Amino acid sequence: MLSLIGVIIAFIIIIILIRKKFNFGLSLILGSLIVGVFSLQEIEFIDIPKAMIEASFYSFKTDQIVTQTIELAMLMTLIYVLAKSMQETGAIKKLIDSLRTFFYKGGTLGVIPAVYGLMPVPGGALFSAPMINEEGKKYLLDQNQKNLLNIWFRHIWFPIYPISSAMILICSEKFSNINIYRLILANIPAFIIIIIIGFILLRKFISNIQKQQTTPIKDYSGLVFLLPPIVPLIFYGVFQIFGFPQIRSFLIGIVFSIILVYLITNIDRKHFIQVLKKSLTWKLGVAIFGIMIFREMFEVSGANVVIANMIDNLPFPAIWMVAIIPLLLGSLTGYNLGAIALSYFLVEPFFSFTGVGIIGLTSIIFMSSFVGYLVSPIHLCNVLSSDYLKTDTTRMYKMFIPAALLLLLIHSVIVILLSVFLN
Repeated sequence: MLSLIGVIIAFIIIIILIRKKFNFGLSLILGSLIVGVFSLQEIEFIDIPKAMIEASFYSFKTDQIVTQTIELAMLMTLIYVLAKSMQETGAIKKLIDSLRTFFYKGGTLGVIPAVYGLMPVPGGALFSAPMINEEGKKYLLDQNQKNLLNIWFRHIWFPIYPISSAMILICSEKFSNINIYRLILANIPAFIIIIIIGFILLRKFISNIQKQQTTPIKDYSGLVFLLPPIVPLIFYGVFQIFGFPQIRSFLIGIVFSIILVYLITNIDRKHFIQVLKKSLTWKLGVAIFGIMIFREMFEVSGANVVIANMIDNLPFPAIWMVAIIPLLLGSLTGYNLGAIALSYFLVEPFFSFTGVGIIGLTSIIFMSSFVGYLVSPIHLCNVLSSDYLKTDTTRMYKMFIPAALLLLLIHSVIVILLSVFLN
């Protein structure tokens, strides 16, 4: 029971540190040590550093070096580098200019943040906020409406975007260990629903405004910048045929995408190297190590067994817990990757009591954490977009929260009903 108390204390401290903007990975490592210390009645002191090493680079069970965590940390870092390089070289802006050829008369209010959403950079809604602000003036939108459209369409790709850190993590070997495209298949209902809701909101906001009669100048040159986000998906598909690990397949694809950005932007080599250096960050790598160490310590402590033994006394369906815990942690942390990392192993003991297969459960956890993160007042996109547009996240909650919860409810019902087919 002490191990469970340690987990609770660790969670409280981790959430407080995250809300204080302390590094997420270091917060998790600290939480891991707390769990380990509270579990010393069940484990030996040496098990604490062993668990940290086991999660990071070496398996004591097989006496072999393991590279999965290292590769995952590298992948997350390089995804961020790709995103920042496309932004810094102007590739994203050129892509949006070309997309205006196809989407106008209000459509750009959804397209602009959606294009920036292809680049999973923390706080990325800030990049599209200036353009949404200007575009929204043409349709007399107020600041809260601009803010809602910016945040909503920025995140429409999340349910089906295979090079997002959250999706890669939840499909990795230490978590659900499923093929990433099976999760995408399960998340398609959510993707369709989020587009429909976004379209309804967009139509509602501009319904009384006279539509523009001018047609934008045709410019297709920027469409080439769709290639960098797509290339990793092609590499993944090809390498899976030859039995490559998921993470390594994406890692190779991301490296080629970064090279491709350099080739198609015609940027000076020295300048591009400076862009890459500016884009490098240690925070995402540390976050991955923190996630894996915390998960390993949770299992070593035996807290998962304690939770499993308590489930029989629950007065409500276990599937509720699978949905509610990630939702709450997504809202409390404002970090989708963190919400999945913290919630997955907490709800894992409930799986066998739900009657839903692993793909369906993974989809529900993913979307629950996503919805909590989406509406969280400390979600970096919400903070930065609201700050730029001189408004506040809570001012759009009247429409934002019902829309997000409706998305989760409809998707969860569909996934539960189709669970037999998904697995």
